[in-house]
Amino acid sequence: MAIGIMGAMQEEIAGLVEAMGPGRREQTRGGRTYHRGTLFGVDAVVAFSRWGKVAAATTATHLVVAEGVSEIVFTGVAGGADRAMHVGDVVVASELVQHDMNAEPLFPRHEIPLLGLSRFATDEARRHRALEAAARFLAAPPAAAARFGIAAPRAVAGAIASGDKFFADAAELAEVRARLPGLACVEMEGAAVAQVCHEYGVPLTVIRTISDAADEGAPADFAAFVREVASRYSVGIVRELLAA
Repeated sequence: MAIGIMGAMQEEIAGLVEAMGPGRREQTRGGRTYHRGTLFGVDAVVAFSRWGKVAAATTATHLVVAEGVSEIVFTGVAGGADRAMHVGDVVVASELVQHDMNAEPLFPRHEIPLLGLSRFATDEARRHRALEAAARFLAAPPAAAARFGIAAPRAVAGAIASGDKFFADAAELAEVRARLPGLACVEMEGAAVAQVCHEYGVPLTVIRTISDAADEGAPADFAAFVREVASRYSVGIVRELLAA
């Protein structure tokens, strides 16, 4: 069975699609193109999910139901929530939570109604393989990384919070950190994909490159970072992961 690979930005999956070569097959459904073929020796389906929880959940559901993938890998960027995280570091999700889920007083804050869960844990063995793959890649980061002050990037396992918000305000991030202590980073898709994977019984690996500190400086050079650094991270780490 194939592995599904998702990214929320075109730049995050473009190199993976190119690596599949001219033999890949393409199918467009629901405004998304699903690229199927051999990626670094593995049968894979690569898709650009677009931003946000609904878009990501829609893409993940199609990958599972229509494409029949046996697991999903999400690759992309995130804002650092832990001050120990630096631009260019990589977070592999240990668990994921929707920071904007609030059905109080009917359910506890962050709990997904009817599931009885607020945090979705990832598979330990897959998480370990992803950490090892990221560490191998980060041992020789792309040359462009130096322009963004990246010198000794590291890969860590950590909790990720997702919601339909791009954080560019330190006070707003502080409020989320107070509600959800121990977060490594914040982004806009992972926990929604985690809910889909939980409900369908499909393993999920989320690999996020820290692009900013999720504060007022977040928009600065964001597009350039994704294009010059994060896109190369996606290809390099996924290559290492599939090779293992």
